[in-house]
Amino acid sequence: MPYVNVRLLKGRSKQQKAQLAQVITQALADICNAPAAGTHVVIDEVDRENWAVAGELVADRDS
Repeated sequence: MPYVNVRLLKGRSKQQKAQLAQVITQALADICNAPAAGTHVVIDEVDRENWAVAGELVADRDS
Protein backbone atom coordinates (compact mmCIF):
# COMPACT_ATOMS: atom_id res chain seq x y z
CA MET A 1 0.00 0.00 0.00
CA PRO A 2 2.08 2.96 -1.23
CA TYR A 3 1.59 6.36 0.35
CA VAL A 4 2.84 9.42 -1.56
CA ASN A 5 2.85 12.91 -0.09
CA VAL A 6 3.18 15.80 -2.55
CA ARG A 7 3.75 19.36 -1.38
CA LEU A 8 3.00 22.13 -3.84
CA LEU A 9 2.54 25.85 -3.72
CA LYS A 10 -1.14 26.77 -3.72
CA GLY A 11 -2.68 27.62 -7.03
CA ARG A 12 -3.26 24.36 -8.92
CA SER A 13 -6.77 23.59 -10.08
CA LYS A 14 -8.77 20.61 -8.84
CA GLN A 15 -8.37 19.09 -12.30
CA GLN A 16 -4.57 19.45 -12.19
CA LYS A 17 -4.42 17.81 -8.76
CA ALA A 18 -6.66 14.96 -9.91
CA GLN A 19 -4.45 14.39 -12.95
CA LEU A 20 -1.33 14.43 -10.76
CA ALA A 21 -2.84 11.82 -8.43
CA GLN A 22 -3.79 9.64 -11.42
CA VAL A 23 -0.31 9.85 -12.97
CA ILE A 24 1.43 9.04 -9.68
CA THR A 25 -0.92 6.11 -9.06
CA GLN A 26 -0.36 4.76 -12.57
CA ALA A 27 3.43 5.14 -12.28
CA LEU A 28 3.45 3.12 -9.06
CA ALA A 29 1.30 0.45 -10.70
CA ASP A 30 3.54 0.29 -13.79
CA ILE A 31 6.92 0.44 -12.08
CA CYS A 32 6.32 -1.16 -8.68
CA ASN A 33 3.35 -3.41 -9.49
CA ALA A 34 1.44 -1.63 -6.73
CA PRO A 35 -2.32 -2.08 -6.93
CA ALA A 36 -4.04 1.22 -7.73
CA ALA A 37 -6.78 0.48 -5.21
CA GLY A 38 -4.22 0.52 -2.40
CA THR A 39 -2.28 3.60 -3.48
CA HIS A 40 -2.78 6.76 -1.45
CA VAL A 41 -1.75 10.19 -2.73
CA VAL A 42 -1.99 13.19 -0.42
CA ILE A 43 -1.51 16.67 -1.84
CA ASP A 44 -0.55 19.37 0.65
CA GLU A 45 -0.84 22.93 -0.61
CA VAL A 46 1.43 25.51 0.96
CA ASP A 47 0.92 29.28 0.95
CA ARG A 48 3.66 31.22 -0.85
CA GLU A 49 4.41 33.05 2.41
CA ASN A 50 5.17 29.71 4.10
CA TRP A 51 7.66 28.39 1.51
CA ALA A 52 11.22 29.60 1.12
CA VAL A 53 13.86 28.91 -1.52
CA ALA A 54 17.49 29.82 -0.87
CA GLY A 55 16.45 31.60 2.31
CA GLU A 56 13.88 33.83 0.62
CA LEU A 57 10.12 33.50 0.91
CA VAL A 58 8.51 32.67 -2.42
CA ALA A 59 5.95 35.42 -1.77
CA ASP A 60 8.79 37.96 -1.66
CA ARG A 61 10.40 36.58 -4.83
CA ASP A 62 7.16 37.15 -6.73
CA SER A 63 7.21 40.88 -5.99
